[in-house]
Amino acid sequence: MRIVFMGTPEFSVPILNALIGQGHEIVAVYSQPPRPAGRRGLELTPSAVQRNAEQFGIEVRTPTSLKSEEEQQAFRDLHADVAVVVAYGLILPAAILEGTRLGCYNGHASLLPRWRGAAPIQRAIMAGDDETGIMVMKMDEGLDTGPVAMAEKVKITAEMTAGELHDQLSLAGADLMVRAMAALERDSLTLTPQPDDGVTYASKITKAETRIDWSQPAIDVHNRIRGLAPYPGAWCEMEIGNELERVKLLRSILATGIGDPGTVLGDDLRIACGEGAVRLRSLQRAGGKIMDGLEFQRGAKILQGMQLR
Repeated sequence: MRIVFMGTPEFSVPILNALIGQGHEIVAVYSQPPRPAGRRGLELTPSAVQRNAEQFGIEVRTPTSLKSEEEQQAFRDLHADVAVVVAYGLILPAAILEGTRLGCYNGHASLLPRWRGAAPIQRAIMAGDDETGIMVMKMDEGLDTGPVAMAEKVKITAEMTAGELHDQLSLAGADLMVRAMAALERDSLTLTPQPDDGVTYASKITKAETRIDWSQPAIDVHNRIRGLAPYPGAWCEMEIGNELERVKLLRSILATGIGDPGTVLGDDLRIACGEGAVRLRSLQRAGGKIMDGLEFQRGAKILQGMQLR
């Protein structure tokens, strides 16, 4: 089929590659415009999807909006059969949703209607879900409200991070989208409306949420650490060399121990929480390398009885 692909981050790349590998004609790729990056933020860096598409010689379009009649007509002029949308980042107006022969199909990383919205992977882990998945749905003008075509479930293990779940769902999504487009091409794709019950929303992660509150139960602290790893990363303040430093927390496990919230309980970097404790297994100082918890504790001299902010 003639496909318009619309996506931006690394998550979308395996799905684009799978569609190319199946012989579909990708008539254009839409992606977010290049953003400032680099140490000084001066270099404009194209998205992962743009870089990948250009390696295949595919035309890439990076509009800041799709609301103008000019942009909508340029989309219609592609005469595509279908648009595949995966973590694109722009709202699609009705004219775009209706601008292909068969409509727009979205790869969404949750088991809808749970976790509609921008951050379904992080929210599923932060909420302690033990299962999630990826779905192919036909888009309408609502926020992830369209009918579902196919789904693939993925188990969330007790120590899985958002980064690990991201990679697993991305690969599962590539296989799922290929199968969905094959069924659509055969006119055998079945659409099922989403149920009204069980709707939750995965709002964007805010800066305030990334700071660890040690007064919370250990399970909530643990889920927040792994749900925000590796990006944007949960953090707390530690006294290192008589100065307070912001330290990113990347891995933890549930542990035993009792103490005032934030207290270092031993030489294995166990930290007391409001209920129970967690052991920090992977940390990173600002500008430093990622370190094992025990190595970090020895190097930073985080001693038993110290209080983390």
